[in-house]
Amino acid sequence: MHAPAWSETPMQASAVNPEEGLWLTEDKDGIFLIQPCGNMLCGQLVGMSYDGAVPVDVWGRSQCRLQMLTDFTPAEDQKWHGHILDPRSGRVYQARIWSPEPEVLKLRGFVLGMPLFGETQTWRRYHGAPIGANCKMPPSL
Repeated sequence: MHAPAWSETPMQASAVNPEEGLWLTEDKDGIFLIQPCGNMLCGQLVGMSYDGAVPVDVWGRSQCRLQMLTDFTPAEDQKWHGHILDPRSGRVYQARIWSPEPEVLKLRGFVLGMPLFGETQTWRRYHGAPIGANCKMPPSL
C-alpha cells in the first residue's frame, strides 16, 4: 500500500487553529501533519529525509505516519500543551506548540514539567512538492 502524497491541503487554508497543517521541521529533515484529534491537536510524521529502508522507532515500528505529537490541549497563554515522543529513545516529553505568525510554528519540548529545562524549535509551514510513498520527502528540500 502506498502512502498518500501530501501537499498543501484545503485544511491548511481553512484551519480553525493556526497550528494545524503541514510543518517542515527546523532541520528540514521532517514534515509533520498537525490536525485535530477529538478536542485536542495531534501530529504525525508524514515526511522524512532518508536513504534506504524507512526509519523505525525504538520498538521497530515504521516512523512513517507515526503519531509523535499527542494530547495537545489549549492553554490560557494561547499555546497548546501536550506531549512529544522521541522515536529513537521512546521517551515522551512535555511540550508546547504555538504559532506566533501564520507561517511559523514554535515547538518547545522539556523535562521535569519545567519549560526552563527545554529546547524550542522553529518550524515553517510546508508548501512544497507532494510527499512520496513511505513518507519520502522530495529531494529538493
